[in-house]
Amino acid sequence: MTQNIENPDRLLKWGLGGALFAALCCFTPLLVVVVAGVGLSALTGWLDYALFPLLFFCLAVVAQALWLRAGRVGPNPKLWATAIAAALSILIIWIEFRFALRITVGAFVAVGVYAFYLNKMKSKEATQ
Repeated sequence: MTQNIENPDRLLKWGLGGALFAALCCFTPLLVVVVAGVGLSALTGWLDYALFPLLFFCLAVVAQALWLRAGRVGPNPKLWATAIAAALSILIIWIEFRFALRITVGAFVAVGVYAFYLNKMKSKEATQ
């Protein structure tokens, strides 16, 4: 059985799961407790340097999945979503995580607005 690499439902599930996992680990002490429990508490200071980029790149995967589910309406978000994820990762590290919650909520809202836009474009195409 062959699997389609660009399966939008699978991409959406993995992207949302990764983004929610990263957000949960960033904003709660869950991962700190787990890492300290296995004796790696020296790594806890560096977790955010990996988790925030993971979160933003998972949201880029969600944008790609939404675009695929909408029937490839508009330009492919792979390049610009990845560039935005990289820029947000650099920005959040550069400002030393000061506005991390606001930037993260803004990224989630932006993906939600993009989903709404794609849905509207898809319904507009269906009526024509």
